[in-house]
Amino acid sequence: MNAPDRRHAPSDASAGGAPASPALPLQGVRVVEFSHMVMGPSCGMVLADLGAEVIKVEPLGGDRTRHLPGAGAGFFPQFNRGKKSIALDWRQPEGAALARRLAGSADVVAENFKPGALRPYGLDWETLSQAHARLIYVSCKGFLPGPYEHRTALDEVVQMMGGLAYMTGRPGDPLRAGSSVNDIMGGVFAALGVLAALLQRGITGRGQHVQSALFENNVLLVAQHMLQYAITGQPAAPMPERISAWGVYDVFTVQGGEQIFLAAVSDAQWAAFCDLPGLADLKADARYVTNHDRVRLRPQLIPELRRRLAQCSAAALAAQCERAGLPFAPIRRPEELYDDPHLQATGGLAPVTLTDGDRAGQTAHAALLPLMLAGRRLGAGHQPPRLGQHTDEVLASLGCDGAEAAALRAAGVVA
Repeated sequence: MNAPDRRHAPSDASAGGAPASPALPLQGVRVVEFSHMVMGPSCGMVLADLGAEVIKVEPLGGDRTRHLPGAGAGFFPQFNRGKKSIALDWRQPEGAALARRLAGSADVVAENFKPGALRPYGLDWETLSQAHARLIYVSCKGFLPGPYEHRTALDEVVQMMGGLAYMTGRPGDPLRAGSSVNDIMGGVFAALGVLAALLQRGITGRGQHVQSALFENNVLLVAQHMLQYAITGQPAAPMPERISAWGVYDVFTVQGGEQIFLAAVSDAQWAAFCDLPGLADLKADARYVTNHDRVRLRPQLIPELRRRLAQCSAAALAAQCERAGLPFAPIRRPEELYDDPHLQATGGLAPVTLTDGDRAGQTAHAALLPLMLAGRRLGAGHQPPRLGQHTDEVLASLGCDGAEAAALRAAGVVA
């Protein structure tokens, strides 16, 4: 069953009584995406959700993420929903010519291959921009131009070299974050650059080259820790060993082995926190009056809180914290978010039809952009495309008739 298109929920009625469909900001913008894995597809996903027509150019065998096992199984349906697919071998001369023709029809070309990889096919920024002055070309790379630009990068690589894995793991045990944070955020920043370039093109009439990179994205993620050192002269400790800025800011194991994050980041919150079961005497304890006091005495305060809260119910603590306006969070696993009442009530998940593997044709739910425009969630747009699902449609938009399309298919240029 297809996802409901929340993007076109009625906002008012036309003269004939039919509901009007509000246009999305990028409606009418064509994006041609030469991408794979996560970073480039994330950029295209954002642009598609904002209303652009995003055409994903896949090799004849398909994007590798269609068939990744394990932790990669969700890559394709999540980051390629909302797009059209054309299967095209641009390594053949005829295929490269067709790919250039397709790029010439676009407002935006997006790619995330190694530097120089598309140059032999005339699909690089320098070649395409000479023929198409209005083209916006976005490159999603491991590193911005500089000494590292030809290195092979992965999310793990930049997390390790960029301080994030050090901050996440225990001392001596660097640990990558549990999500593809740099790939996804790098794609989002690439899309942000595209939006800025589209605005500027409206003024100047000219396109430009937008570049986003994993390493530089990672540096932004640890920038607060860099500045902490610059200001205090003390290196930031890994998160498990950090010197907290707050007296109460931790995960507690409670009744039945459940876990819950609890915090009190102001003196007023501390007073409310002490209304939790078994903590009333701490409100009047002179040792814990201010947050600075509580931070200084954390080594004795936190074990005492753990002992007192150990027999409390996580659900009861959550209910009391919510009533008191205190920060709290049950510790959940990703799969449990499918049952989250807030996501369900606000339309944060949309059904998508899977295209590959043993579950092809079945429905799963994908997360939407964390945005609302004009009071609406943006929706998921098109379903994730089958490989080459839109080849004929895209060829027709370039003026290829049925005979030319059939010849290209017979020659193994498209599928």
